Amino acid sequence: MNRRPTLLAALALTAAAALTLSACGSDDDTPAKDKDTIAGADTGGKKSASPATSAPASDDRPEIELPGDISYTFDWPKTGDKEKDAVLADSEQSIKAVDQAIVKQDALDKAYLYYYEGEAAAETQKFVQDYVDHKAAITGSYRFYAPEVNVGKDGTASLSYCEDQGKAFVKYLETNKIKKTEVTAKSYVIYHTSLKKNDKGVWVIQKIVSQSGSAKCQP
Repeated sequence: MNRRPTLLAALALTAAAALTLSACGSDDDTPAKDKDTIAGADTGGKKSASPATSAPASDDRPEIELPGDISYTFDWPKTGDKEKDAVLADSEQSIKAVDQAIVKQDALDKAYLYYYEGEAAAETQKFVQDYVDHKAAITGSYRFYAPEVNVGKDGTASLSYCEDQGKAFVKYLETNKIKKTEVTAKSYVIYHTSLKKNDKGVWVIQKIVSQSGSAKCQP
């Protein structure tokens, strides 16, 4: 995401980045998503026509429903540490929440605002608005892997992870056309996020930066 924010600034959550997409395409004709936007910044997960619930409905966490043409794979094994696993779980939901905002064409969707604050929230709003302005959404398959999480004693944490955008694409809503691109080194994006545990016990993203073409994320 540029799904994620700046501190998201790093996210390259700029509109140009979003529609330029670092996402690479596959050769099939199935709609996929373009996380291009992610390439520079930041990003979510999805589902298809019939909404599928991904987000936990426990406590007051928002429910996340995505169309069936969006799918995710999170190769994020549990660490066995309660707080680290909570960071991973909340980060997964934050990614999907941003994607939901794009699908709903709502730059102020409450779900992602539950997981982002401050600059990160402001940059994410710009990121989503770029899709709205271009009447574009996302489709395809997303894979997240190689997470590295650290939790401090002061209620803060850091998380870095990779994203494979090779089968993710941008879909233009007015024509229903999908923008597909070839898979290149830029299809692999690394994210670095800074989080804080809020008074609700939720790990919220305060800063996020991303870099496409990361050597660490190449297959």
